[in-house]
Amino acid sequence: MPDSDGQEVDMRKRYALLLDHPYHDRRDIPDSEKSIFIRVYNDDEIREYLDMADENTAAIGYTEHGFRHALQVSQAAGYILESLGHSEEQVECARVAGFMHDVGNIFGRMAHGQTGAMLAYPILTRLGFTNYQKAIVLGAIGNHEEEYGTPLNSICAAVIIADKSDVHRSRVRKYDPRANDIHDDVNYACVKSGLVVDGDIPKLTLELEIDTQFASVMQYFEIFLDRMVISRKAAEKLSTSFELIINHVTLS
Repeated sequence: MPDSDGQEVDMRKRYALLLDHPYHDRRDIPDSEKSIFIRVYNDDEIREYLDMADENTAAIGYTEHGFRHALQVSQAAGYILESLGHSEEQVECARVAGFMHDVGNIFGRMAHGQTGAMLAYPILTRLGFTNYQKAIVLGAIGNHEEEYGTPLNSICAAVIIADKSDVHRSRVRKYDPRANDIHDDVNYACVKSGLVVDGDIPKLTLELEIDTQFASVMQYFEIFLDRMVISRKAAEKLSTSFELIINHVTLS
């Protein structure tokens, strides 16, 4: 289909969400825009926990796990369900779970999904979530990690895929190639990242562009294979397929 300039437009891209740009805009969204996600996004307690979680992951040498990652996963999870035709409530729950999925890092990395779910319960209660909404969000937070997580439902599945898709050099805090840190190398090598949902097929595609002077495609799989496996399981829960494209080569 040609666009207004007569150029061919790839209609498969109509649902594309680019993951290239870090989100650092921390401005409050006006309260007039009522949604359960906005309640969470504007909550000072949650924002402070995200900052503390990021400080803790920095202390153990991990990539960025703060506000940028939280908002990225939130947007991507909501985008997945919205593109696949899910209800507004399910989309909102996915955005909430995506935004809060890593708050458990204030306790440490081990079982941070479960600790994050327990931490989130009183907050969601205070913010007026229904029991159904709390159950859905807590289940997604508690099951987002590949070590022990299970895509229990569509909201949980969307959060898993959104989380595992956030690979990009903007997550690297301070890159030093002499450090021989494979996680930093792979994330820094990823100069372009995009998540595409084609609701007609349906299919989810993660498209990455990797600068191989910093890391090889094999190194990507060395650290992300388990993440790709759980992403495929999550896609099955959404009744879609999951495809990975690196440097224009389809790998799954």
